[in-house]
Amino acid sequence: MVRDVNLYVTVPNLFRCPISLDVMKSPVSLCTGVTYDRTSIQRWLDSGNNTCPATMQVLNSKEFVPNRTLQRLIQIWSDSVQTQNDLRVDSAAHSVVTEEEVEVLVKEMRAQKEKVDHLSKFICFAKESEENCEFLAKFDGFVEMLVGFLDGDKDIDFLERVVRVFAMILNKVGDYKALRLLILKQNNDGSHDCLTPLLLVLKQGRSVNSRVGVIKIIEAITLDAESKQMLSEKEGFLLELVKLISLEKDPSLIEASLSCLTAISMSKRVKIKLINLKIIAELRKLLTGGQNASVSIIEKALKLLEMVASFREGRAEFCNDAACVEAVMNKVLKVSSEATEHAVMILWSACYLFRDRVAKDVVVKSNGLTKILLLMQSNCSPGVRQMSGDLLKIFRVNSKSDYCLSSYETKTTHIMPF
Repeated sequence: MVRDVNLYVTVPNLFRCPISLDVMKSPVSLCTGVTYDRTSIQRWLDSGNNTCPATMQVLNSKEFVPNRTLQRLIQIWSDSVQTQNDLRVDSAAHSVVTEEEVEVLVKEMRAQKEKVDHLSKFICFAKESEENCEFLAKFDGFVEMLVGFLDGDKDIDFLERVVRVFAMILNKVGDYKALRLLILKQNNDGSHDCLTPLLLVLKQGRSVNSRVGVIKIIEAITLDAESKQMLSEKEGFLLELVKLISLEKDPSLIEASLSCLTAISMSKRVKIKLINLKIIAELRKLLTGGQNASVSIIEKALKLLEMVASFREGRAEFCNDAACVEAVMNKVLKVSSEATEHAVMILWSACYLFRDRVAKDVVVKSNGLTKILLLMQSNCSPGVRQMSGDLLKIFRVNSKSDYCLSSYETKTTHIMPF
């Protein structure tokens, strides 16, 4: 069984909160330089204390800042421990599993559910080749069996392994419509519920891979308006995805979450929910995260922002966040051609289509006019060139009283070659 092969690990003292002594989930640092878990130090300060618990120094400020470096170190360590534990379990499940053994294992699991060691053998089998993944995906009743394991109360370790197997064979399933019906179908008595176990793994999963796996499964079944609405209405689902795009999270989680949010955010109802969850502020943090955000993350963040800012409430929220407007302007000609295209579309919508005064002011203060002129001379797409021309017309109309384009001849900016 799994418990026979679990690793007993020593937690580095640096990763423990000085108050709770538990591994920190969200490390933050006080002005004294000591780092605590956010929940613990917030509880300490809310109790009326004005000192640092570790040093007992009086605090000049009760503000604290996220310790993102330590957060990433803890995540790396946690993933490493989980990987070692998985390897132990997988090794105990035998290094080689044949197709004949898989057939026997499936029959046994159908007769006696929740056998974690059998799931580990499936994982070993799928790891060996793409052909093995396809064998599992096409094995009569295998996918249905996995979906059945997601229905009802299960141990988190068991659920993570189910998701892990699912994610490994997902690309080989083929018929996502049938998968959508399996996962999202609701019995008349409401007893069938696969989304709650998936949400549990998304919230509490120990492995980044299992949490990314949940997101990929969800994205795979968002095929129509009905499925997107059902997923968006699942309590806590959108909130958890928004939480996962924080820069403190693993980059693979951030990317997967951004892709999933984009896939399900087609309707105005979902976009309004995201606005209420402060998605604009979270996207701004990604766009201003410096080197912490990859090119792919920036591109996906801009694409989602373009969608959210495409209707009145979202556009108003975006335009009222001057820092976000500036962040978008700063990504023009600095990241990639795709990022530039999304950024220009966002700015064109705010400044040209809806003539938002605040957005136009921010663009000018951010050296936007120079960038627009340079963009028109670059090897951009016809659509981007057309939108840039429209933006330039707007600013030229106002140039007599408010704006000046003469800085174009004296200022230069770094252009990334595409």
